[in-house]
Amino acid sequence: MSFTLPSVLTIAGSDPSGGAGIQADLKTIAALGLYGSSVITALTAQNTTRVYQVEDVSILMLTDQLEAVLSDITPQAIKIGMAGSSASIKVITEKLSKFPMIPVVLDPVMVSTSGGTLFEQNGLKDLTDKLFPLAALVTPNIPEAQVLLSTKKPLLSKNDMEEAAMELCKKYKTAFLLKGGHSSMEANDVLCQNGIITWFHGKRIETSNTHGTGCTLSSAIACGLAMKKGLEESILLAKEYLTGALMAGLELGNGNGPIWHGFKDT
Repeated sequence: MSFTLPSVLTIAGSDPSGGAGIQADLKTIAALGLYGSSVITALTAQNTTRVYQVEDVSILMLTDQLEAVLSDITPQAIKIGMAGSSASIKVITEKLSKFPMIPVVLDPVMVSTSGGTLFEQNGLKDLTDKLFPLAALVTPNIPEAQVLLSTKKPLLSKNDMEEAAMELCKKYKTAFLLKGGHSSMEANDVLCQNGIITWFHGKRIETSNTHGTGCTLSSAIACGLAMKKGLEESILLAKEYLTGALMAGLELGNGNGPIWHGFKDT
């Protein structure tokens, strides 16, 4: 007996500690019952306490990885995390522009949970100019939204977040899910799609073990889209999964520990 599965491609950096990046994405995709493929943009030396080093893969290797996957196991959705250098962004844009019907969820990774820089600042313009137009959804947290809006204004209230999501949507011409985990509110996220605001309410889990939450949420949303669910339903599915992974209470590492992607099987 044979069968097929929807496939999700993650394009991101590697985390040797296993909590974030490619590793978190693949764990999420498998836990939600889909097939995951991956293209690594960068190698990182990091753990739950800090980022030691980041090294982009060569442009030739990045190009060959993309061509190898896209020519053989065509995904039903794509998640992009840490995109790497300006040169890497250009290659990713070139390859993905040939597949305009595949929905892309873009998590604009700039800083790790442990505080390490994971983003080449000179690449911000290329990220917004080249990759944002390919995205069905962009999922910044509050600090990332402030960078994208070139503001230091605190985004603490419900009204602040709604205004920021609307401004992002208008500025970059795509849908945005502004994540509220860095605010003083509950873990509530706001979606702006075609100028329409939708709130997604979540329970704040009191834990310091949040390494890889952004990667997990965005890849889970991509899973929903790969299963032909609508954007709002995909976000609801992803938030439910992330809440369960946080509530599992995994304790690993000496810093911001990882969440437990396999909680459904324990």
